[in-house]
Amino acid sequence: MEHKIIDVEKDSIAQEIGIEPGNVLLSVNDNIIKDIFDYRYFIQDEFINICVRNNNGEECVYEIEKDEYEDLGLIFEDGLMDGQMSCKNKCIFCFIDQLPKNMRSTLYFKDDDSRLSFLSGNYVTLTNMSDADLDRIIFYHLSPINISVHTTDPDLRQFMLKNPAARNILLQIQKLNNANIKLNFQIVLCKNINDGESLDKTISDLTAFIPNAQSLSIVPAGLSKFRENLFALENFNSDDAKLIIKQIKNWQQKLSAKFNTKFVFAADEFYIKANLPIPDYEDYEDFPQLENGVGMLSLFQNEFDLAIKNIDKSRVIFKKVSIATGFAAYDFILDKVKKINKLSNKIDVNVYRIKNEFFGENITVSGLLTGRNIIDIMKMKDIGDYLLLSENMFKANSQIMLDDLSVQNLEEQLKTKIMIVKNNGRDFLNKILF
Repeated sequence: MEHKIIDVEKDSIAQEIGIEPGNVLLSVNDNIIKDIFDYRYFIQDEFINICVRNNNGEECVYEIEKDEYEDLGLIFEDGLMDGQMSCKNKCIFCFIDQLPKNMRSTLYFKDDDSRLSFLSGNYVTLTNMSDADLDRIIFYHLSPINISVHTTDPDLRQFMLKNPAARNILLQIQKLNNANIKLNFQIVLCKNINDGESLDKTISDLTAFIPNAQSLSIVPAGLSKFRENLFALENFNSDDAKLIIKQIKNWQQKLSAKFNTKFVFAADEFYIKANLPIPDYEDYEDFPQLENGVGMLSLFQNEFDLAIKNIDKSRVIFKKVSIATGFAAYDFILDKVKKINKLSNKIDVNVYRIKNEFFGENITVSGLLTGRNIIDIMKMKDIGDYLLLSENMFKANSQIMLDDLSVQNLEEQLKTKIMIVKNNGRDFLNKILF
C-alpha cells in the first residue's frame, strides 16, 4: 500500500534526510504499511529503514538511526492512512438515517472503525470487522475499545442492526476479553424492543466480562421527525424512564456488592425525562461514559458549586447576558442562573429554551440545535451584551453549527456577540460573571 505524505514537520528526522511533501511512503523495514498502527509499530525501533518514492518517481531507501519511539515527522494525507471503515448496518434507530437531505456530506458518513474507537472514543458494533481485523486489535493491544452492543440476544441483535454478522457479538467480546483488552459498552435503548427483560439479559451477559469490561451506558434512541419509511419506534415517556432508572439502580446495587463497581449507568436524558434528580457526583465513579451523556450534568453541577463558593464579587462587572439551550437542559441551567442572579445585583441573566424545529420537538438536547433554530427564537429577544451557547452545539474544534451557520453568521443576524461556553461548570460561571 502507498501513503502520500502531505507535510513534513520542521526540524524533524524526515526533513533532515530530505523527504518532501508529495513523496510517497512505500514500506518500513521492508514491511507493507496498512494503516497508522502498522506505521507506529514499525518505526519505534532505534534502527529502521524506510522506502519512499520521491517527486521524480524514484524509489529511495533511507537508513535511520534515532531514539527509540522517536517520531519521523511525516504527516499523511489520511490520518488513519487507509481511510475510515464505514458501517454496513441498517440499524432501526440510526440517527444518520433520520437526517434530512442537503446537509453537509460529512454528516451522512457512518463510521464503524475500531481504530477510531481507540483513538477518538467512537463506538463500534464489530459487525463490519473480519477475524483479521479483530486479531489486529489484539496484536496492537488497542485498548480500550468501545462497543455498541444494544442486545446480546443473537436474533434480536440481527433484527436491530439488519446484519447477520451481528449475531457473533458475545464470541467477539469473549475473544477481546481473553486478550485483556479493556472494554466499554453502550446500549441504545428502543421502547418495547431491547428494554425490559431483554435489557436485564444483556446487562447480565456483559457483567461476565468484568473487570476488563469497565462500564456500560444505557442511552435512549433519538427520534427525529424525518423517519419516513423507517421502522416505527416510540419515545420513552416519564413513567418509562422511571422504570428504566429503577431497573439500572437495582443492577448497580447488585454489581457494587459483587464487583465493587456500579458498572451500568443511565444517560442524563432518562433522569430529565423522569423528572428525577441527577445522581450525585460520587455516584458516577470515574465518569467512564461522560462523552455518551452519562454524568455530564452531575460533573457540571460539581464544577459549578465549587467555583461559585470562591467567587471574588469585587471582580463582577455590570452586564446583561442571555443563554440559549435545548429543552432537556433548560431547568438545569435555569437553576444555576437563579444562583448567579442572587450572587450580585450587577448581573442580569436570562435563559431561553429553543424548540428544535429542525429535527422535531422530540429532540431536546442542545447539541442538535441549529443556528437557524436559535436565530428564529432569539431575534425578537433583548439579548443584552452577548449570547452564550454551549460548545456541544458546534462541530468539533470549529465554530460551525449543524446547518453550517457560523458564529459570525449568528452575530451578524442577531446583532450581538456570541460567547461559546465549554461543557464545564467553572467556565460557564466565569463567562457570565467576568
